[in-house]
Amino acid sequence: MSAAKLSADVLFQMAKARRTIYALDKNLTISTSRIQELVNEATLHTPSSFNSQSNRAVVLFGAEHDKLWDIATSTLRAIVPDDKWKHTEDRMTMFKNAAGTILFFEDQDAVKGMQAAFPAYADRFPNWASQSAAMQQLLLWTGLELEGLGANLQHYNPLIDVQVADTWNLPKSWKLNAQLVFGGRAGEPGEKEFKPLEERVKVFGA
Repeated sequence: MSAAKLSADVLFQMAKARRTIYALDKNLTISTSRIQELVNEATLHTPSSFNSQSNRAVVLFGAEHDKLWDIATSTLRAIVPDDKWKHTEDRMTMFKNAAGTILFFEDQDAVKGMQAAFPAYADRFPNWASQSAAMQQLLLWTGLELEGLGANLQHYNPLIDVQVADTWNLPKSWKLNAQLVFGGRAGEPGEKEFKPLEERVKVFGA
């Protein structure tokens, strides 16, 4: 369908469908190949400044997903005080109970290459890379929910960066940005509250 036949309302219906869902299980309503297809499409079609294409992704299913949250659990156990550990442990168990995780990275070699090629904007490329990564995350988060799954976005970087890179033999230039946990919906999102729009949007010249 061409863009001319679509309404922006469709986009915002999709945006409203995307919610943070923590209660997840290992029951996938779509195939792993379909999830890989979504990751590929999002990676190809996420905008990036100067078409730098600095986004990278790693998809973990099954035992590989469990391994990630075992790494996070052991890392956090070493630094979280005993009196606060139960809450942290419960969160780690909750994430591990999901079916998979998508790890998002920014390739620092790609960023540095753009800095060298366009020195006038060198200080901006790291921020632009992060903005592109965020768009990729939103696309995939929304896409997974539209396919019937639930997801939540986590940020245990940089605590787990070294072990993640070593465990999956990833390039040293890949900098971990976020972790999208996904799985079958075992619960529903809570009520969402909105701050007043008049505090958040200003319009001039209309």
